[in-house]
Amino acid sequence: MASLSVGGAHSSLRTLSLFPTPPTIRMLKHHPVLNCTPFFTTPSLFSPKNLSLRSSNHRAGIAWMSTTTSPVGKDDQKLISGQPNEKVVQVSSWIDYLPKEIQPFAKLARVDKPIATLAAASGSIPDFRNLAVFACAAPFFRGAACTINDFFDRDFDKMVERTKERPMASGAVTPFQGLCFFAFQLLLSHGIFLQLTNYSWIIEAAFIFLSCTYPLMKRLTYWVQAYLGLTINWGAILGWYAVKGSLQPSIVLPLFLSGCFWTILYDTIYAHQDKEDDVKVGIKSTALKFGESTKEWITGFAIASIGTLALTAYNAALGRPFYVFLAAASGQLAWQIRTANLSSPADCNRKFVSNKWFGALIFCGILLGRIFP
Repeated sequence: MASLSVGGAHSSLRTLSLFPTPPTIRMLKHHPVLNCTPFFTTPSLFSPKNLSLRSSNHRAGIAWMSTTTSPVGKDDQKLISGQPNEKVVQVSSWIDYLPKEIQPFAKLARVDKPIATLAAASGSIPDFRNLAVFACAAPFFRGAACTINDFFDRDFDKMVERTKERPMASGAVTPFQGLCFFAFQLLLSHGIFLQLTNYSWIIEAAFIFLSCTYPLMKRLTYWVQAYLGLTINWGAILGWYAVKGSLQPSIVLPLFLSGCFWTILYDTIYAHQDKEDDVKVGIKSTALKFGESTKEWITGFAIASIGTLALTAYNAALGRPFYVFLAAASGQLAWQIRTANLSSPADCNRKFVSNKWFGALIFCGILLGRIFP
């Protein structure tokens, strides 16, 4: 099923960076971008069951994207066996050492799948004030996205082996408690965002709207991963405005689109984990839409993502180091697509999580390209 992630990751709401880490609530819940040190700051903010975000900047730009991926929690690691000899993998999380009363809420917020942000001024080190604000707000906002995703998906999650033990699906957290926790996280993130150098309530409100409506998209369209891309990569717009106090379409638009293309790529791979269960419960995804042509489709999105990243760098006057890292990141995407076994849930999860390396490469490229123009 689908998930979502912020500030570097929905991927998806199924399951945390514009490109973050890698957060999909697949990002938010997993998102490679949302869960990893994002480059643009990060998988997803949100994926059909997870979420993540990110963003980037120009001369005084910020890179804050979702995209996802750090170690995944036990509930998300119980993979559906796609091959006879494929073993179910369980990975411990530091959450398991918290008091039992707190564990369900920590899992609900995916606090073991952090998101990152990046800020940098031309020829200098990042603006640490704005960087600190995003770093503090991202976990709460991403957690809120994951929580609302689980609220809407709780009945679906019960029917999927990989997600049936999530807090609200299992009953460890009631729907009312989940909504209260959601509101609490939003209030915390809002209070932190108010400390930004340039704050826009309109941009934040749009961000909240996208995050809250993303979980519903998997019921309406096969292009849910595209909506996830719009959601988790909204952080690029928020981050740029925070630094510049205005929007520069020649840089922000291609950056935003690049994150969207990347999100569709990695969250489609992620969605292949649940395609059989999705058909049974009536959930839509690009994995089902693309079917046997998935690799051709995601190759196209990979090319589009790299191309728009290059355009962003050119318009932002990033230095040569960025292009070196962009070439390496292109190789990482090519490896993902070439080696992905879309019939193996375990391998799909591994490829999804590997997007943290893509996010890290772009992050480093932006940072060094800004310091050494």
